[in-house]
Amino acid sequence: MIEAAFSGGAAALTTGVILTAFALHLGASNIMIGVLASAPFLTQLLQLPAILLVERLRTRKRIAVAASILGRSMLGLMALAALVGDPVAVWLFLAAQYMLCGAGAIGSCAWNAWLRDLAPEDQLGRVFARRTLWLTGVSLVLGLAAALALELTPEHSASRSLVFACMFAVGCVTGMISAQVVARMPEPMMPPETGPLQLRALLRRPLRDRNFSRLLVFIGSWQFAVNLATPFFTVFIVRQLGFSVSFVMILSVASQIANLLALRLWGSLSDRHANKSVLAVCAPVYILAIVAMIGASQIGDRTLAAGWLVLLHLLMGASVAGVTLTSTNIALKLSPKGTATAYVAASAIVTAVAAGVAPLVGGALADFFARRSLELVVRWDSPDRALNLPLTLTSWDFYFLIAGLLGIYAIHRLSLVQEHGEIDRREMVNQVIGETWRGLRNMSSVAGLRAATDLPASLIRDANLRVRWHRTQRRSRSHRDA
Repeated sequence: MIEAAFSGGAAALTTGVILTAFALHLGASNIMIGVLASAPFLTQLLQLPAILLVERLRTRKRIAVAASILGRSMLGLMALAALVGDPVAVWLFLAAQYMLCGAGAIGSCAWNAWLRDLAPEDQLGRVFARRTLWLTGVSLVLGLAAALALELTPEHSASRSLVFACMFAVGCVTGMISAQVVARMPEPMMPPETGPLQLRALLRRPLRDRNFSRLLVFIGSWQFAVNLATPFFTVFIVRQLGFSVSFVMILSVASQIANLLALRLWGSLSDRHANKSVLAVCAPVYILAIVAMIGASQIGDRTLAAGWLVLLHLLMGASVAGVTLTSTNIALKLSPKGTATAYVAASAIVTAVAAGVAPLVGGALADFFARRSLELVVRWDSPDRALNLPLTLTSWDFYFLIAGLLGIYAIHRLSLVQEHGEIDRREMVNQVIGETWRGLRNMSSVAGLRAATDLPASLIRDANLRVRWHRTQRRSRSHRDA
């Protein structure tokens, strides 16, 4: 729990919106933003050789601590880049980010397996839930603090450079404290080596599974569609719409809150029905929300545009919670028992490649779309008046539209995947509405009183059943004795 607080603090001050805003502050181009956004995904491919490293050295603690120290030290270089104020600073920033993500990928391979053996078997869910709670809570608090600090400093000023330098320096310090805490944690011994690990043979089986291959096509096309547009949200809101970075931080916090509130709903529905049924609802909502980002550039009133962006981020936060949860669960569910590692590894590789290549393509084509525009006009003529509804697509608007088209193709590929227990999309929507209405109804004082009166009655019924069961057991024992 202590480690989660410090690592969550480091991540809150150095990733996400702050990372993109820092790159924009240093003068990064669109292609550099794409390269920056691809770093967390492409470096995940290093987990494959990291598996061999863990299996050979069999000292997960040493690997995790060394990778953590190496990666978190890069945050110090990134803080230094904020004070340099030179074009070289951007390249130093990008190189440090790739080193950080690469070390994190290697360390997480050892860390996840170590933590899985360290946590008590009967408290595994509780431990990970509490860690997630700490990580999310610290991220929300520090995210709001960072938004306030950026709001108080003017753009492209020396004071803002100092704020970014302080954020990454504090992130470096908290990251090193996290590594120190990790070094003091006990490490369970790994079981004896069973033989050499062949990655090629390990990944061959999931690729030959026809149904799982369909799932991999969906995952790849979905990740490409989403990551073609979402890494550039901050650029779109700051450069094209003219909002401040602190407003983007507020949007991020709103999205995280919606994500947390919706996660329990999607979890209960995926357990009760099928993961594919939840995906069939969440995925279209998320894609439509991305396409609807075009509306922000069409609204002239800044207050209405800000409200529109908040609404879309709430929808995206709630829907992506279901997509993330169920896409992981369905990969596990479609994996045969005893070979889940190979199937999950194949899913992770496809995700890393698709999500890593998409922002590179987006950044490379950014200048092409920046010099082009498309205008569509819907005209309504009547005897009284004529009504014109113009729609002008420029720059990043093209990305949102293309991402929507690719998302539709991904949803089509999802329909080809077979999963036991799936239900119709309309029925799943009714289930979501029912669950949401039930949650709202429980907020009422009347419903609360009714629930309070139901609880003692249920306890009495359970007590009566237990008494009757004990009486029956005593009678049966007396009959046997007789």
